Amino acid sequence: MCGIVGFVGQGNTKDILLTGLSRLEYRGYDSAGIALYSQPFTLVKAVGKLEELKKKVAADKECQLPYSMGIGHTRWATHGKASEKNAHPHLSMHKDVVLVHNGIIENFAELKTFLQEQGYSFYSDTDTEVAVNLIEYYYRKDKDILKALFSVQKELKGSYAFAIMFQEDDKTLYTMRKDSPLIVGKGENAFYLASDVSAFLDYTNEIYPVENREILSLSEKEIHIYNKNAEEVQRSSTIAELSQSQIHKGEYLHFMEKEIFEQPKVVKDTLLYACNQKNEEPAENEENPKFSYEAFSMTEKDFQEISRVRVIACGSAYHAGWVLKSVCESLARVPVQVELASEFRYNHPILEKGELLISISQSGETADTLAALKEAKKLGAKTLSIVNVKGSAIARESDFVFYTQAGPEIAVATTKAYSCQLAAGYIFSLLLAKAKGKISKEDTRSLTEELFLLPGKIQQCLSFDQEILPMAKELKDADNIFFLGRGLDWAISMEGALKLKEISYIHCESYSSGELKHGTISLIEKGSPVIGLLSQEELAGKSISNIHEVRSRGAKCFAIRREDIAIEEEDFAGSLSIPKTHPLFAGSLLVLPLQFLSYQVSLLKGFDPDKPRNLAKSVTVE
Repeated sequence: MCGIVGFVGQGNTKDILLTGLSRLEYRGYDSAGIALYSQPFTLVKAVGKLEELKKKVAADKECQLPYSMGIGHTRWATHGKASEKNAHPHLSMHKDVVLVHNGIIENFAELKTFLQEQGYSFYSDTDTEVAVNLIEYYYRKDKDILKALFSVQKELKGSYAFAIMFQEDDKTLYTMRKDSPLIVGKGENAFYLASDVSAFLDYTNEIYPVENREILSLSEKEIHIYNKNAEEVQRSSTIAELSQSQIHKGEYLHFMEKEIFEQPKVVKDTLLYACNQKNEEPAENEENPKFSYEAFSMTEKDFQEISRVRVIACGSAYHAGWVLKSVCESLARVPVQVELASEFRYNHPILEKGELLISISQSGETADTLAALKEAKKLGAKTLSIVNVKGSAIARESDFVFYTQAGPEIAVATTKAYSCQLAAGYIFSLLLAKAKGKISKEDTRSLTEELFLLPGKIQQCLSFDQEILPMAKELKDADNIFFLGRGLDWAISMEGALKLKEISYIHCESYSSGELKHGTISLIEKGSPVIGLLSQEELAGKSISNIHEVRSRGAKCFAIRREDIAIEEEDFAGSLSIPKTHPLFAGSLLVLPLQFLSYQVSLLKGFDPDKPRNLAKSVTVE
């Protein structure tokens, strides 16, 4: 959600900014803009896709001049509609300061009133314009840039990441952050700034993480870092773990397609990470490595002390939480409650002694999940985060952390990160069962072996890329699609319905098939598409009976099943079968055809599956 880029030094500033913004399109946006340092600043903004901004920049003669510093932004509307006046960068009233901003200024209304009393007027509806004018107000008052920024830092409530230029200083780019991601890259006679390292990875992989409440000044050859007490901090750079190949589509048409095909590798990497090993094949006749408590930053004693588990998450991560619940309660016999992070704080939560709160987030920056996590900590809970980004806000806030090994996920609709979250849930459940003495050594070994077979079976499921096409063609013109399942199948059906609605804009709903007769079946009419998921042998008979109920009322039924679960083919307009695996882990295979279905329907409807409308990859506001 929103993206920041900045550059200072020797280089083609305009092109560097536009390339960086292109790398951040996946975060979701509805307008974009750049500011180049000149006297006065050169600003160009556009509503819509980045191509609109590029056209305006190409047509602007001022933008063709050489510049040594600039900032850029992709905006996802929060305060104020998508328009040029609300697009970033924002310029202060006296044109002394220009900045771009990610996050939300929670006290912007009272600050705006204060500034209006000082004679300031406003052209936009944004909280960001309040921030840039507040910086200018203190700058004019203090006559010192750093002092002004520290004064502003004390006034602002909420979250922010700023990239700032001052008219007075033609050689220095300033930045500050609180609870919104920001990272600096060091190049040759240059520094780069972005909300995501992928924005400048084409130019450098030498990075400086920016810590919470720090203020930085960047010039062509120097970086100065100041902590919240205005003390200068010395910090060494590190090398980013990402490679350029991870942020490019390569041979694939879309990032979503690429990321679906990466799932065998990233699930395997996550399994090996849980054993504190890198991606290396075991020697012949060697047993699979053992999962380690330390991979979760925990000890066996920490696991033994868990009496209950509470999962908080949003979107697909919330669906992964339901799978964790089913597997954990089955293996470890520990009760698990799953809650939407956006509702957690407002439900007057009661956390019991021994309860572990697990937050799941791909980005590790999801605002609702972070806020819920902080609330849980206030209530005295121990916290574990399952995230995909090292050093992210949720990871830093948690007592314990497990890093999924999905690598950068560019497509807005998650695929490989979700699959890694499933794997993390399986491993956690198995370790908890072991620590609690609820599982024998033989069963532990057997289930571990089954988990290490998953990547190969996921590889087999990649053939669904083309096999799903007949079903996709049948469904592309539907107005409503229903997904049915029981137990774990219902948990996976929630993800299937979300994925299809996200990128095809078809209304989809998932239902526990046992609930049909309690109201939902009234929605079924002739031709209603229904997708039944059948991977749980003990529940398959009941689910098939429920499918018969909707079929007898005219529904057009499709089945996605485990290969050893028999169906009457004539009952279905189409069916696909996944390889046999342990029922608890079947979701990792069941989700593959659902991902491909969503992808193919999106293509058939002429949509861009990587950038669904109105959605953002990293939701950093509530």
